[in-house]
Amino acid sequence: MSEPVRLQKYLATCGVASRRKAEELISAGRVSINGKVITSMGEKVSPGKDTVLCDGKPVLVDEEHIYVMLNKPKGYVTTLSDPQGRPVVTSLVSDIPHRLFPVGRLDLDTEGALLLTNDGALAQKIQHPSHETNKTYEALVQGHPGQTKLKLLEKGVILEEKKTAPATIKVVKHMQRQTLIEITIHEGRKRQVKKMFEFIGNPVISLKRIAYGRLFLGKLPSGKYKILNPKDLKKIFL
Repeated sequence: MSEPVRLQKYLATCGVASRRKAEELISAGRVSINGKVITSMGEKVSPGKDTVLCDGKPVLVDEEHIYVMLNKPKGYVTTLSDPQGRPVVTSLVSDIPHRLFPVGRLDLDTEGALLLTNDGALAQKIQHPSHETNKTYEALVQGHPGQTKLKLLEKGVILEEKKTAPATIKVVKHMQRQTLIEITIHEGRKRQVKKMFEFIGNPVISLKRIAYGRLFLGKLPSGKYKILNPKDLKKIFL
Protein backbone atom coordinates (compact mmCIF):
# COMPACT_ATOMS: atom_id res chain seq x y z
CA MET A 1 0.00 0.00 0.00
CA SER A 2 1.94 3.06 -1.24
CA GLU A 3 -0.54 5.18 -3.22
CA PRO A 4 -2.83 7.51 -1.23
CA VAL A 5 -5.95 5.69 -0.01
CA ARG A 6 -9.11 6.75 1.76
CA LEU A 7 -8.72 6.93 5.50
CA GLN A 8 -11.43 4.36 6.29
CA LYS A 9 -9.81 1.85 3.93
CA TYR A 10 -6.42 2.46 5.52
CA LEU A 11 -7.83 1.86 9.01
CA ALA A 12 -9.47 -1.38 7.84
CA THR A 13 -6.32 -2.60 6.09
CA CYS A 14 -4.30 -1.89 9.23
CA GLY A 15 -6.65 -4.04 11.29
CA VAL A 16 -8.18 -1.27 13.38
CA ALA A 17 -11.75 -2.20 12.45
CA SER A 18 -13.92 -3.17 9.53
CA ARG A 19 -14.45 -0.36 7.02
CA ARG A 20 -17.94 0.35 8.34
CA LYS A 21 -16.69 0.56 11.93
CA ALA A 22 -13.73 2.66 10.76
CA GLU A 23 -16.18 5.20 9.38
CA GLU A 24 -17.84 5.35 12.80
CA LEU A 25 -14.46 5.97 14.44
CA ILE A 26 -13.77 8.81 12.02
CA SER A 27 -17.21 10.39 12.54
CA ALA A 28 -16.66 10.26 16.30
CA GLY A 29 -13.45 12.29 15.96
CA ARG A 30 -11.22 9.49 17.21
CA VAL A 31 -8.82 9.54 14.23
CA SER A 32 -6.18 12.10 13.26
CA ILE A 33 -3.78 12.58 10.33
CA ASN A 34 -0.56 14.45 11.08
CA GLY A 35 -2.08 15.88 14.25
CA LYS A 36 -5.35 17.02 12.66
CA VAL A 37 -8.56 15.36 13.83
CA ILE A 38 -10.55 14.05 10.85
CA THR A 39 -14.33 13.68 10.87
CA SER A 40 -15.13 13.46 7.13
CA MET A 41 -14.93 10.40 4.88
CA GLY A 42 -13.12 12.03 1.95
CA GLU A 43 -9.66 12.32 3.49
CA LYS A 44 -6.79 10.28 2.06
CA VAL A 45 -3.64 8.88 3.64
CA SER A 46 -0.19 8.34 2.13
CA PRO A 47 1.07 5.19 3.90
CA GLY A 48 4.60 5.55 5.17
CA LYS A 49 4.43 9.34 4.94
CA ASP A 50 1.43 10.43 7.00
CA THR A 51 1.12 9.83 10.73
CA VAL A 52 -2.27 8.36 11.57
CA LEU A 53 -3.50 7.99 15.13
CA CYS A 54 -6.63 6.30 16.45
CA ASP A 55 -7.47 7.08 20.06
CA GLY A 56 -3.96 8.53 20.31
CA LYS A 57 -2.24 5.33 19.19
CA PRO A 58 -0.26 4.99 15.92
CA VAL A 59 -1.96 3.08 13.13
CA LEU A 60 0.49 1.05 11.05
CA VAL A 61 0.02 -1.55 8.34
CA ASP A 62 0.18 -5.07 9.77
CA GLU A 63 1.70 -7.20 7.04
CA GLU A 64 0.61 -10.52 8.58
CA HIS A 65 -3.10 -11.27 8.46
CA ILE A 66 -4.54 -13.34 11.28
CA TYR A 67 -7.93 -15.06 11.31
CA VAL A 68 -9.48 -16.38 14.50
CA MET A 69 -12.71 -18.14 15.42
CA LEU A 70 -13.75 -17.46 19.01
CA ASN A 71 -16.48 -19.21 20.95
CA LYS A 72 -17.91 -16.03 22.46
CA PRO A 73 -19.41 -16.48 25.92
CA LYS A 74 -22.50 -14.63 27.07
CA GLY A 75 -21.80 -11.33 28.79
CA TYR A 76 -19.13 -10.07 26.36
CA VAL A 77 -19.67 -7.18 23.94
CA THR A 78 -18.41 -7.32 20.34
CA THR A 79 -16.79 -3.89 20.38
CA LEU A 80 -13.19 -2.80 20.89
CA SER A 81 -14.10 -0.87 24.04
CA ASP A 82 -17.18 -0.37 26.18
CA PRO A 83 -18.06 2.84 28.07
CA GLN A 84 -20.11 0.77 30.53
CA GLY A 85 -17.07 -1.27 31.47
CA ARG A 86 -18.44 -4.60 30.27
CA PRO A 87 -15.90 -7.21 29.12
CA VAL A 88 -14.98 -7.04 25.42
CA VAL A 89 -14.34 -10.04 23.16
CA THR A 90 -10.87 -8.83 22.20
CA SER A 91 -9.77 -9.46 25.80
CA LEU A 92 -10.17 -13.18 25.06
CA VAL A 93 -7.56 -13.02 22.28
CA SER A 94 -5.18 -10.59 24.00
CA ASP A 95 -2.33 -13.11 23.86
CA ILE A 96 -2.24 -12.78 20.05
CA PRO A 97 0.35 -10.08 19.16
CA HIS A 98 -1.85 -8.41 16.55
CA ARG A 99 -4.66 -5.85 16.79
CA LEU A 100 -7.77 -7.88 15.95
CA PHE A 101 -11.35 -6.70 15.57
CA PRO A 102 -14.62 -8.68 15.49
CA VAL A 103 -16.29 -9.31 12.13
CA GLY A 104 -19.91 -8.31 12.68
CA ARG A 105 -21.48 -8.70 16.09
CA LEU A 106 -23.22 -10.96 18.55
CA ASP A 107 -25.56 -9.59 21.21
CA LEU A 108 -24.40 -9.44 24.82
CA ASP A 109 -26.52 -12.47 25.72
CA THR A 110 -25.76 -14.41 22.52
CA GLU A 111 -22.89 -16.87 22.42
CA GLY A 112 -21.02 -18.88 19.83
CA ALA A 113 -18.91 -18.46 16.71
CA LEU A 114 -17.35 -15.04 16.22
CA LEU A 115 -14.64 -14.26 13.70
CA LEU A 116 -11.86 -11.83 14.58
CA THR A 117 -9.18 -10.62 12.19
CA ASN A 118 -6.90 -7.76 11.18
CA ASP A 119 -7.86 -8.20 7.52
CA GLY A 120 -10.29 -5.43 6.66
CA ALA A 121 -10.86 -6.72 3.13
CA LEU A 122 -11.98 -10.15 4.31
CA ALA A 123 -14.21 -8.59 6.98
CA GLN A 124 -15.84 -6.43 4.32
CA LYS A 125 -16.41 -9.47 2.10
CA ILE A 126 -18.03 -11.49 4.86
CA GLN A 127 -20.35 -8.67 5.92
CA HIS A 128 -21.30 -7.30 2.52
CA PRO A 129 -24.85 -8.39 1.54
CA SER A 130 -23.79 -9.19 -2.05
CA HIS A 131 -21.74 -12.17 -0.87
CA GLU A 132 -24.65 -13.66 1.11
CA THR A 133 -22.43 -15.37 3.69
CA ASN A 134 -24.55 -17.93 5.52
CA LYS A 135 -24.62 -17.87 9.31
CA THR A 136 -26.22 -20.72 11.25
CA TYR A 137 -27.67 -20.41 14.74
CA GLU A 138 -29.18 -22.71 17.34
CA ALA A 139 -32.20 -20.99 18.84
CA LEU A 140 -33.97 -22.33 21.90
CA VAL A 141 -37.47 -20.87 21.65
CA GLN A 142 -40.59 -20.88 23.80
CA GLY A 143 -43.33 -23.27 22.78
CA HIS A 144 -43.60 -25.51 19.75
CA PRO A 145 -43.93 -23.48 16.53
CA GLY A 146 -45.77 -25.49 13.89
CA GLN A 147 -44.88 -25.99 10.25
CA THR A 148 -47.01 -23.05 9.13
CA LYS A 149 -45.04 -20.64 11.31
CA LEU A 150 -41.69 -22.14 10.34
CA LYS A 151 -42.53 -22.00 6.63
CA LEU A 152 -43.37 -18.35 7.10
CA LEU A 153 -39.88 -17.73 8.52
CA GLU A 154 -38.32 -19.64 5.64
CA LYS A 155 -40.12 -17.52 3.05
CA GLY A 156 -39.47 -14.24 4.89
CA VAL A 157 -41.37 -11.98 7.27
CA ILE A 158 -41.73 -8.20 7.43
CA LEU A 159 -39.44 -6.67 10.05
CA GLU A 160 -39.27 -2.89 10.28
CA GLU A 161 -41.00 -2.49 6.90
CA LYS A 162 -38.56 -4.79 5.08
CA LYS A 163 -38.97 -8.47 4.29
CA THR A 164 -36.29 -10.83 5.52
CA ALA A 165 -34.43 -12.94 2.96
CA PRO A 166 -35.29 -16.66 2.71
CA ALA A 167 -34.02 -18.73 5.64
CA THR A 168 -33.41 -22.43 6.23
CA ILE A 169 -35.11 -23.93 9.28
CA LYS A 170 -34.54 -27.29 10.95
CA VAL A 171 -36.21 -28.52 14.13
CA VAL A 172 -33.51 -30.18 16.23
CA LYS A 173 -35.42 -31.17 19.35
CA HIS A 174 -38.84 -30.80 20.98
CA MET A 175 -38.90 -30.38 24.75
CA GLN A 176 -41.82 -30.05 27.15
CA ARG A 177 -42.36 -26.31 26.64
CA GLN A 178 -39.50 -25.38 24.36
CA THR A 179 -38.05 -26.20 20.93
CA LEU A 180 -34.44 -26.20 19.76
CA ILE A 181 -34.31 -24.91 16.19
CA GLU A 182 -31.43 -24.52 13.74
CA ILE A 183 -31.80 -21.47 11.51
CA THR A 184 -29.53 -20.32 8.68
CA ILE A 185 -29.66 -16.76 7.33
CA HIS A 186 -27.32 -14.61 5.28
CA GLU A 187 -28.49 -11.19 6.39
CA GLY A 188 -26.97 -9.34 9.32
CA ARG A 189 -29.71 -7.12 10.68
CA LYS A 190 -29.53 -6.23 14.35
CA ARG A 191 -31.17 -8.90 16.55
CA GLN A 192 -32.64 -10.43 13.40
CA VAL A 193 -33.08 -14.03 14.58
CA LYS A 194 -34.68 -12.91 17.83
CA LYS A 195 -37.04 -10.57 16.02
CA MET A 196 -38.02 -13.29 13.53
CA PHE A 197 -39.10 -15.66 16.30
CA GLU A 198 -40.81 -12.85 18.19
CA PHE A 199 -42.79 -12.19 15.00
CA ILE A 200 -44.29 -15.69 15.04
CA GLY A 201 -44.95 -15.61 18.79
CA ASN A 202 -42.16 -17.94 19.93
CA PRO A 203 -39.55 -15.75 21.65
CA VAL A 204 -35.92 -16.86 21.83
CA ILE A 205 -34.75 -18.07 25.24
CA SER A 206 -31.11 -18.53 24.24
CA LEU A 207 -29.18 -18.13 21.01
CA LYS A 208 -25.88 -19.54 19.79
CA ARG A 209 -24.16 -19.07 16.42
CA ILE A 210 -22.67 -22.38 15.36
CA ALA A 211 -21.30 -21.72 11.86
CA TYR A 212 -20.22 -19.31 9.16
CA GLY A 213 -20.92 -21.06 5.87
CA ARG A 214 -19.56 -24.59 6.36
CA LEU A 215 -17.06 -23.49 9.03
CA PHE A 216 -18.54 -24.92 12.22
CA LEU A 217 -17.78 -24.04 15.82
CA GLY A 218 -17.64 -27.72 16.71
CA LYS A 219 -16.42 -28.56 20.21
CA LEU A 220 -14.43 -25.39 20.77
CA PRO A 221 -14.88 -24.53 24.49
CA SER A 222 -16.61 -21.32 25.51
CA GLY A 223 -14.13 -18.43 25.75
CA LYS A 224 -11.50 -20.24 23.69
CA TYR A 225 -10.35 -19.59 20.12
CA LYS A 226 -8.61 -21.29 17.26
CA ILE A 227 -6.43 -19.84 14.52
CA LEU A 228 -7.95 -20.40 11.07
CA ASN A 229 -5.99 -21.62 8.05
CA PRO A 230 -6.69 -20.98 4.33
CA LYS A 231 -8.73 -24.20 4.12
CA ASP A 232 -10.94 -23.00 6.99
CA LEU A 233 -11.48 -19.62 5.32
CA LYS A 234 -12.69 -21.26 2.12
CA LYS A 235 -15.45 -23.01 4.10
CA ILE A 236 -16.94 -19.63 5.05
CA PHE A 237 -17.91 -18.87 1.46
CA LEU A 238 -19.13 -22.32 0.36
